[in-house]
Amino acid sequence: MGAYNTSIDLIDRFKMSVQEILSASTRSDTAIAHIAPLDHLTVLEARGADAIEFLQGQLTQDVKKLGDADARLAGYCTAKGRLLASAVIWRARPDPADPVPRVLFLVDRGIAQALQKRLSMFVLRAKVKIAATPLRVAGVWRGADAAVLPAAAGGLLPAAPWSRADLGDATWIAAPSALDASPRWWWIGTDDALQQLGAALGTPEQAGLAQAWQAADIAAGLPWITIPTQDLFVPQMVNLELIGGVSFTKGCYPGQEIVARSHYLGKLKRRMFAGHVDGGPADLESLAGADVFQEGDEQPCGRIVNAAQDDSRVAILYESSLAAAQGAAPLHAGSPTGPTIQPRALPYALSDDTSSA
Repeated sequence: MGAYNTSIDLIDRFKMSVQEILSASTRSDTAIAHIAPLDHLTVLEARGADAIEFLQGQLTQDVKKLGDADARLAGYCTAKGRLLASAVIWRARPDPADPVPRVLFLVDRGIAQALQKRLSMFVLRAKVKIAATPLRVAGVWRGADAAVLPAAAGGLLPAAPWSRADLGDATWIAAPSALDASPRWWWIGTDDALQQLGAALGTPEQAGLAQAWQAADIAAGLPWITIPTQDLFVPQMVNLELIGGVSFTKGCYPGQEIVARSHYLGKLKRRMFAGHVDGGPADLESLAGADVFQEGDEQPCGRIVNAAQDDSRVAILYESSLAAAQGAAPLHAGSPTGPTIQPRALPYALSDDTSSA
């Protein structure tokens, strides 16, 4: 990626619900592309001769197996196996001025500084530095004309989820989506590159699309660990291994023994599910990390992982005991009498060992 430039703070914003975006490929009057500013995400970098080896011993993902055209989901756990972060990671192309290994990871902005500090504590004598970057993050959906976006990007876009391409001064990562949804990509680059992309596409200025992107993450069953949900979940409780975020063959990392024991020896009794609740933007901040209750029970049965505005409702990912999630009584968000959770299907199957409580 080219030299970092932080002099411009330009991100195109849009007013469009996630339903409109997800159906963009079937509408004749849509824009040629849609760009969402993802200011809730930021990029950290691990740089140095020992960067790969160091992260191999810290993350749930097999960093050594990352290819040049790959990105992967990963978790960072406490010694007790509880997630402190989830991240999208990839091996960056070498910097000509300093051609040492570089790994970039996309994380929630709210936890980035603490994550950087904690990882740096364990560097010790390893030749690696963990640092924040000024890179910008955006979400891009393809619009009506499939040929225009690759032309503006400067090359063929990655197609399969979690595949990656460096085009010009930007990185494009194909994001997972709900079934039958329009293709979408994480875009990572400089402010200048984002300005140039917007100009090439001629995109109109609208607001609010970041919520649509987060709702699309929820529809894809992709969890993001944020401040309210740190140190709450073992990776399997938020389906991390079902979407390729955990390697059970890579060796040791913090919490590895507990994560492996849950996989090989225990029958999972908790999983993550998707749903909707009635609510507006004012409800979003209070929902993340809020308890989930089964009707008729004063004791919580789970927690909300993520929430995003989805048209007139709020889309949520929530962790719950299987007994409650698969029971006949409805679930409620926030309190035993809170909004009723309306379940929705995930785009992937839960493993066989969760077919019953």
